[in-house]
This record gives sequence, C-alpha cells and structure tokens, in this order.
Amino acid sequence: MRTRKLKIGLVGAGRIAQTYAEALQRSSTACLHAVADVRREAAGAISESFRCRSFDSHLALAREGGVEAAIVCTPPVTHPAICSDLAKQGLHVLCEKPFSIRRDQARAMIAAARKAGVLITMASKFRFVPEVAHAKSLVASGVLGEVLLFENAFTAKVDMSRRWNSHPRVSGGGVLIDNGTHSVDIARYFLGPLAEVSVVEAPGVHGLRVEETVLVHVRNERGVLGSIDLSWSLNKEQDTYISVYGLEGTLKIGWKQSSYRRATDKSWEVFGSGYEKARAFGNQIENFVRAIRGEEELLVTPDDAMASVAAIEAAYRSMRQGKWTAIVNEKKGRR
Repeated sequence: MRTRKLKIGLVGAGRIAQTYAEALQRSSTACLHAVADVRREAAGAISESFRCRSFDSHLALAREGGVEAAIVCTPPVTHPAICSDLAKQGLHVLCEKPFSIRRDQARAMIAAARKAGVLITMASKFRFVPEVAHAKSLVASGVLGEVLLFENAFTAKVDMSRRWNSHPRVSGGGVLIDNGTHSVDIARYFLGPLAEVSVVEAPGVHGLRVEETVLVHVRNERGVLGSIDLSWSLNKEQDTYISVYGLEGTLKIGWKQSSYRRATDKSWEVFGSGYEKARAFGNQIENFVRAIRGEEELLVTPDDAMASVAAIEAAYRSMRQGKWTAIVNEKKGRR
C-alpha cells in the first residue's frame, strides 16, 4: 500500500529554500505544500513555481497552511522564535544550520519541541552524503587503525558583502559560524565528542565586518586532533574536503570520488561517485520524514544540534582570546 506523502512547509524563500523546494519536488515521501516569507513576493515566486500555497508569516503557515512539518530556511537570528512557534503549533521542525547563535537559544528551541511532543533537528547535509557515511563505517571498522588526525577544508573565494551572512547581528558571525557549523558536526561524526577548540583568524580581502578566513583546531575527549580550514577569501583548489589519518592507513573524501589505502596496500581503494548536493538534501528529507513516521531515528539529533552550537560558541571565544578554549558538554558540564 502506497504511503501518503508528508505535507511540508518552507519558512523562508531564499536561495537555500529553492534547493529544498527542488528536493521536495523529487521526493517520494514528502511534498511542498506551503511556503512563507515576510517578503510576500519571494514566497509568491516559489508558490507559483512549485504550485503550493504562500503566506507572509510562519504563524500563518502553521495555522492555515495544512502542513505537518516545516523546514526553516531563514537567517540564524530568527531561528529561536520561529522554531519554537512552529513546535508550539504542533509541527515537526528541520532547521537550517546554524541551529542558533547561542546555547541558551538552542536549549529553548529543543525544550519547546519536547514539550510539544514534536521532532526538531538541524540540517547538516554532509552527514547525508553516502561517501561520508561509508567513510565513517570504514573508520569504525578499524581498517585505518587508531585515528591520529582529522582534516577538513571548506574554502572558496566568494563575495558575501551583499548577503545576510556578512551582517553579524543577523548571522552571528562570518565563515566560522556559517561553514564551520558543518565542519564541527562532521568532526564530531568522526571523532566523537569534542573537548576543546583553538581558532586563528587571517586577514580578509572583502572588507567584511565578520571573519572571512580562519584556521580551526579541535581536540576530542581522547586528545585526537582535528584541523579545519574555512575561507570565503581563497580557494585551496583541493580535490578532497575530508581526510582521516590512522596508524594503519589514510582515507580521503573528495568532491568527485573518495578512496582509502592501508599502509600495506600498493594502491588506493576507490569508492563513491562524489558529492551531489541534490542527493544529500533528498536523503536528509527522507530521514526527517521517516523519523516523523517512527520508521527510523533522526541522524542529526537535538543533542547533535546543541553540541554544534556549543562548539561554535567556544570557537568564537577562542578567536577573541587567542587560546585553546573548552567546549561545554551539556550533559557533563565544562571540560
């Protein structure tokens, strides 16, 4: 028997919302039923393209849109109020990263969802790239031996001067909170809980009020080091965006293909066909829908979202103070 598609609403009608709309159009488990944006013309454009209802506020969408869940694609400063409001209206929520700017806000969002009995999760598209999941299973299998170092790089020369990402009161910061939210989540995915972070900022080239290039180091609870390069000012032109170095081998996840090699191997074992944004978004929506239906667990849990916010919050303290900074673990307190 064919299962009815879950009716999903989009809150926010910007660039990322367009990607979600396209992913929902291809989905076999969910459909785009309504869209809301304070810019009524932006909501109307998506409504016309994807033949769904449009509203000028998230509350109107929640009360009148006939949706069962919502994907929040608005700037970070708006996430706490919007996500909490949607949860109180009984909607399950997938919130774009960064989940929130501060830990207290994230905590309130999660509490609102739990009180309402709905699911809340943070978007983290790289968790839904098949090669990343396969790489995690390879590392867990011990094929690389004890992990000694994790590396990640998200660098591209892009002008953010006309986008909300460069306005700190709206975004919470620059490349560190934007791309870095993905990075710390991936680092936790491979290394487990992170204990401390160190961040150094490099001079920017676009004259923004936020950081454009940073070098981030993290350590997990066992002392394993992770190195993260983030930039809107330069493109390192690397074929890979994640590398894991173990005592007995190396693994690399690339934009076009991935591979690993044990120290005793003569050649690299290739796997995957590369990063596909549309596929990652589709997989993320699939997990969200199946979790709502009770068919599987959320891959990115509320605890994961909270841990990501805590890591970025500590990273900004480190950047300001110029020293290694402890990351607060909500369950264990400060380390």
